[in-house]
Amino acid sequence: MKVLIEELHSRGHEITVVRPSDSWYIKPESPHYKSITINSAAGFDEKHFGSFVTKMLNMRREGASLWRRISLEYELVEQFYQMNKQVLQMVEEMFENTKLMQSLRDTKYDLVLTDPAIGGGVLLGHRLGLPIVFNVRWTIQGEGHHAIAPSPFSYIPIPGTELTDKMTFPQRVKNVLYYFFTRFQIWYVTDPNYKPFVHRFFGNDVHYMELFQAADIWLMRNDFTFEFPRPTMPNIVYMSGFQCKPSKPLSKELENFVQSSGEHGVIIMTLGTLVEKLPEDIVEDIAAAFAQLPQKVIWRHKGKRPSTLGNNTLLMDWLPQNDLLGHPKTRVFVAHGGTNGIQEAIYHGVPLVGLPLMFDQQDNFFRMKAKGVAKVLDIATVNKDIFLEALKEVLHEPTYREKMTMLSNLHRDQPMKPLDRAMFWIEFVMRHKGAKHLRTESYKMSNIQYHSIDVVAFLLAVILLAFIVFISTVKFLWRRVISRGKAKKE
Repeated sequence: MKVLIEELHSRGHEITVVRPSDSWYIKPESPHYKSITINSAAGFDEKHFGSFVTKMLNMRREGASLWRRISLEYELVEQFYQMNKQVLQMVEEMFENTKLMQSLRDTKYDLVLTDPAIGGGVLLGHRLGLPIVFNVRWTIQGEGHHAIAPSPFSYIPIPGTELTDKMTFPQRVKNVLYYFFTRFQIWYVTDPNYKPFVHRFFGNDVHYMELFQAADIWLMRNDFTFEFPRPTMPNIVYMSGFQCKPSKPLSKELENFVQSSGEHGVIIMTLGTLVEKLPEDIVEDIAAAFAQLPQKVIWRHKGKRPSTLGNNTLLMDWLPQNDLLGHPKTRVFVAHGGTNGIQEAIYHGVPLVGLPLMFDQQDNFFRMKAKGVAKVLDIATVNKDIFLEALKEVLHEPTYREKMTMLSNLHRDQPMKPLDRAMFWIEFVMRHKGAKHLRTESYKMSNIQYHSIDVVAFLLAVILLAFIVFISTVKFLWRRVISRGKAKKE
């Protein structure tokens, strides 16, 4: 969101950011926006997230049994339930703060830009009666497309199934079963929180997903170099890689380190902002594997310095990821599988070694594996030998880089930069006070109407009635013929 806000500011727009008091990503002071801090926690503090991530990692490493998988899923579901609950408590406080709401109305904003993975912005936008633009990959019910676009189970894999768009019969069975599992998650996590809230503030006849489906423009943070081919909608705008840009020169010290790699090149490793440090034994194994390679390694690591660290490895608290990925000496990117990092790797044509940790990361990396540009490892079983083999495979098997170069060329070959496309549609909504002409009204239909079950039932009833009439007529005529035959004999 930061990238979009900074670009909007550079184009002369005035932005107000509404943030919870416990947000550590979104700072209260910025030259690019004014902020309104809600004096309420939404469950997004750094300590809370850090402890949850650590707990999930430890649970994954305890084993791969069915019971462990169920326990992991339960912990994740419970976390999302509590997050939804806290967000809605914060929004309720906002709605009941008449002074705040009147101030927001009096400002006469042009639109609300929000990420529907968290529902607060959607509810606020409708409460203020403003056009809504999504910066979206996920909604509170799952992957964004599934909330608005036709998604046949036969070739649209449910995220988490690790299936492609080419499914065998058993895989299609798995896809359908997984869909019902996601419906159970929605029933347990989302419905109990959102249904009573929306009924209270928007009316008993309003389903909470109608508020999401009524958004004017969906700016999707992916495209079809990442996504499998699938149906889409007129108000879905793909902006995959909108945050990507050409690399800038490195600092003198970092450039010297990179150049010292010679012909072997450099490996970059970072696991994002949610995971600052891995369990100590994994860190020791990773460092030992790096030490056996001729490449130089730049590793974002904030934990204890591993005893097995080689002279070829540079540890950094923070690294310029985009600039390093764009450097001609970068050979491999070791990443956790966040969408931004994967898209930057695609943009710069750098093959991947994946250590997915949680949320959508496993699904993201499965897509990269299916396209032949990534080697994916399991954090629960990874050790020095497995990690070293994966690095050597991606370094020395040319197909990884060749296929990633092809993806990069496809991604870059478009008539308009993704960020410019996003800006056009945001400003389009401002100019026209919405984009209703692009929005389907199907979200107002029930499932029976949407899938034409009522029409099929009606037509079947007509056919059945016609069949009954036909049989009755035939029986009647047959009886007449029989009775006439008897009369002639007599």
